[in-house]
Amino acid sequence: MTETMKINIGPQHPSTHGVLRLVTELDGEDIVSVTPVIGYLHRGLEKSAESRTYLQYLPMVDRVDYLSGFFNSYAYITAVENICNIDVPKRAEYIRVLCMEMNRMTSHLLWFGTYILDLGATSPLFYSFRDREPLMSLFEELTGQRMMYNYFTFGGVRFDVTKEWLDKILKYTDEMPAKLDDYEKIITSNPIFLTRTKNKGILSKNTALKYSITGPCLRASGVNLDFRKKFGYSIYNELDFEPPVETDGDTFARYKVRIAEMRMCLSVIRQCVDYLKNNSGEISAKVNSVALKVPEGEYTTYVESPRGLLNCYVKSDGTNKPYRVKWRTGSFYLVQMLPEILKGHSMHDIMAIFGSLDVILPEVDR
Repeated sequence: MTETMKINIGPQHPSTHGVLRLVTELDGEDIVSVTPVIGYLHRGLEKSAESRTYLQYLPMVDRVDYLSGFFNSYAYITAVENICNIDVPKRAEYIRVLCMEMNRMTSHLLWFGTYILDLGATSPLFYSFRDREPLMSLFEELTGQRMMYNYFTFGGVRFDVTKEWLDKILKYTDEMPAKLDDYEKIITSNPIFLTRTKNKGILSKNTALKYSITGPCLRASGVNLDFRKKFGYSIYNELDFEPPVETDGDTFARYKVRIAEMRMCLSVIRQCVDYLKNNSGEISAKVNSVALKVPEGEYTTYVESPRGLLNCYVKSDGTNKPYRVKWRTGSFYLVQMLPEILKGHSMHDIMAIFGSLDVILPEVDR
């Protein structure tokens, strides 16, 4: 047997998109084993909740996954609302879903640009950031922030949306499908891209289920599970959409699912805008968030985030501070599965496969 060599990929590697260390054992250029090492980013976001009031902790949850803060806010807030039996107005729920689907779009666009950059192409990065910018500006116009929004609040949302703001979103949904077509013309049939992604990092249906994988990576392996459809939480059961599914389970299939999901996002966004333009109502229940005391109880939310199932478990002991907050995030499960899908590939396949998973390290190391 030839002698193997161990090398570190990260924790400063530009294509790990965060401080992930992969201790990689190589036989020549072939991967014998991979051991993910986390712990370079720990911020104690779960433990921090215990020393803060429910309202004080709220701005922190946007940072669990800085690319999809609306989903984190929704998961935490709805857990508290369910313990307190707070009824959220329908208009507020539509605004929440609209913001989340716009956030899903911005997350997938950033993934697309950086993933293709990992594979050596630079132009798609500029295209994706160009097309992401209008949504970021709309977030800033609505919430005052481009990333850490702190816009959802207990009982609803902080501000109502305007007709002019909604019209800008409709304009975006009209223009964006043609730009997605351009993406596909450049990438989807590109022979270099196909060589780097087809039959690489195959995640079988059984392996995906064994490792509790969710989200686009699970649907790319042929499992049609989307928690928006399964649970119909918020107002998703009133919307018409069908999550995309691929069966090959390889890196290319994960790319195809996310491209199709961006098209689906545009449809859901338009449906939400149509409702908000044609229906009025309250944007928040009457809740004194500053003095909020949550009765004893516990609740776990189920949210379909851009990286899969997002759970927020909140346990209350009857005071104005959480007794326990626990996050379950998709990225953590994707990282623990890396040894399974990287083994047997070449070293140059690592970033092509890892990038297709769309891992965000703050979700992994909370």
